Amino acid sequence: MTLSEENYLKTIYHITVVSNSEVSTNAIAEMMETKASSVTDMIKKLAEKDLVNYKKYQGVSLTDKGKLAAKMIVRKHRLWEVFLVEKLDFPWDEVHDIAEQLEHIKSEKLINKLDNFLGNPTSDPHGDPIPNAEGQILKIEKQLLSELSASQKGICVGVKDTSSEFLKYLDKQMIALGSKIEILSKESFDLSFKINVDGTILTISNKIASNLFVETI
Repeated sequence: MTLSEENYLKTIYHITVVSNSEVSTNAIAEMMETKASSVTDMIKKLAEKDLVNYKKYQGVSLTDKGKLAAKMIVRKHRLWEVFLVEKLDFPWDEVHDIAEQLEHIKSEKLINKLDNFLGNPTSDPHGDPIPNAEGQILKIEKQLLSELSASQKGICVGVKDTSSEFLKYLDKQMIALGSKIEILSKESFDLSFKINVDGTILTISNKIASNLFVETI
């Protein structure tokens, strides 16, 4: 596959994970910041390679072959993010763009060795699951912090928003994966939260709470 074809497969996969349904060409065009006509042309090429199912006006879905290929791209991306953070001390807000380049390395042997070198991690620095060499994903029960009620507790296991701005904000607030968070109160007026994060009392907006995944304890 070409680099462009890989990017399309990964984009379709990410949209599918969120929507759990067939993907429209407009949704792909919006995420990839390109024209719908360009998307249609690429989808036809991917369909010829048996990577996607496509019927005009009915959306796009990945074939089994396409889904596995997409998972392998995601696998490479997230393993490289782990390597950059854990072994090269990159901050978690800088690794996405670098991993975007490294994910197109073709050597399966290299990626499997990287996986073993890192101790076969099951999630990346942002809490997103890493597919194994067979495309299997370890799922954990998680929910958004905004869905919790007062007195509930959870451990931060991921972020919905992986933008550099949001990750830097979390760094300033000393909120990271593994942080223990207790809901102290929820303001009915603006739905903001008062929380205890590892012993520090903070007030955060509903927007922040809606972008933090926790595993309740």
